[in-house]
Amino acid sequence: MATLKKYDLSGKSTGEVSIEDSLLDAKANPQMLKDYLVALRANKRQWSASTQTRAEVSCTKKKPFAQKGTGNARQGFLGAAQFRGGGRVHAPRPKFDQHVRINKKERRLAIRNLLGDRIKGTAAHVLEYSSLKTPETKKLASFLKSLDLLGKRVLFLAEKGDGDYATLSKSLRNLPKVEFLYLPNVSGYDLALSQQLIILDSAVEGLKETLGGSNA
Repeated sequence: MATLKKYDLSGKSTGEVSIEDSLLDAKANPQMLKDYLVALRANKRQWSASTQTRAEVSCTKKKPFAQKGTGNARQGFLGAAQFRGGGRVHAPRPKFDQHVRINKKERRLAIRNLLGDRIKGTAAHVLEYSSLKTPETKKLASFLKSLDLLGKRVLFLAEKGDGDYATLSKSLRNLPKVEFLYLPNVSGYDLALSQQLIILDSAVEGLKETLGGSNA
């Protein structure tokens, strides 16, 4: 059975949260994990890079100089690629939709696997969160420093619709390498990128459901 330590915002230990081993046995094929993460990255691309060809540049159609008698190589158009301001050759153009379909079962398994790895690797902690009236970045920075997490990639996870986390999100906004996400919105890429997880106490049950495969 895995045990997560619970802390309050002052960094003081307030107890432990146990997670059954049966919830952490999700095994994802390494190649499947790689394909899933590559697909996530590919789907974030806009494919909107665009350059002008020689047919699209605004340029005079007049011949630059006489065909013969100048000693130069013959040229027919100032909009050709070899001239400054000319069109580009084989340059990026807008592409059709390159979306890569991700299998739902594979996505769920990958998220469960990555969450399980963080928990088994003692890279996950529980925060006993009490609502902040106003954003307090210093207080959150002090909390991370007490856990020796300041400067590391930390992902805060909350349960969507289970409280007002606007002030917490704003408190974390100016801390480098720190992200705040709702558990239902988390992706495998967010988990793979993070070094440590801070799970709000209200999201523990949702975390167990996700690990069990019923809410991923």
